[in-house]
Amino acid sequence: MTTTATHHRIPLLRLRVSLPRARMAGALLLALLIAFGWLVPLWHDVSPHHQDLMHTLTPPGAEHLLGTDPLGRSMLGRLTEAVRLSLGLALLSVASAAVPGVVFGVIAGWRPGLVDRSMGLVADVVLALPGLLLVLLLAAIAPGTFWSLYVGIALVLWVEYFRVVRTATRTLISAPQVQCARMLGFGPGYIFRRHLWPELAPQVTTLAAFGASTAVLAVSSLGFVSIGLRPPTAELGLMMTELFPFYQEAPWLLAQPVIMLFLMVLSFQLLAGREPQ
Repeated sequence: MTTTATHHRIPLLRLRVSLPRARMAGALLLALLIAFGWLVPLWHDVSPHHQDLMHTLTPPGAEHLLGTDPLGRSMLGRLTEAVRLSLGLALLSVASAAVPGVVFGVIAGWRPGLVDRSMGLVADVVLALPGLLLVLLLAAIAPGTFWSLYVGIALVLWVEYFRVVRTATRTLISAPQVQCARMLGFGPGYIFRRHLWPELAPQVTTLAAFGASTAVLAVSSLGFVSIGLRPPTAELGLMMTELFPFYQEAPWLLAQPVIMLFLMVLSFQLLAGREPQ
């Protein structure tokens, strides 16, 4: 009996160990990307916009560590700027979506009736528009600007937080411990901090990681089809478009933004892993 019980525990133990390791790997990878984007320029100060037409499409070397693009601009300088832009936009969009999404979700789940129906209607209206179409609409109003992409992505992402948190709050608010806290006279702030947020935090964290991944891909996709940020901005999707005609002559240049995009998405996907309950 002991052998059987041990036999059944081993796969679960391995699963519980592997998931934290995956999250640790995601956090480490994200930390390395942040260090690359923000710390490397302090050590190797290279302008991402300076052109040296005498040295175009050069391979990685001592003078240019990652080579130069068709206009002689440093790939190291451009990649660091692109990483700062993508990560900054992703984190800003996620924070701007998570805060109202959680607040409105808790209010709607706590106050069923008119408040819940009104907020649900607003969320349904946003969901009626495809996310990419909404971002494209804002990009058309203010083409080529950082803030149009930021607002569009945040408007798309907040609905997911609202729906998940509203559903979870409806369940949690009827739990015995919450009912006891309300009967004892504890206020909404205490109940949220003590009973709701500890249960909501893992779900919100997972949504935030997936949302950041979605934001990075959205910005790169729009840049790749030339309807996002405009040149000479260093952005991963835009860099792929600029380097694609030269992939046979200098394949290492096109590989660099592709690998950087893959690593950013991978880091957020690893962070989104959740331990089984």
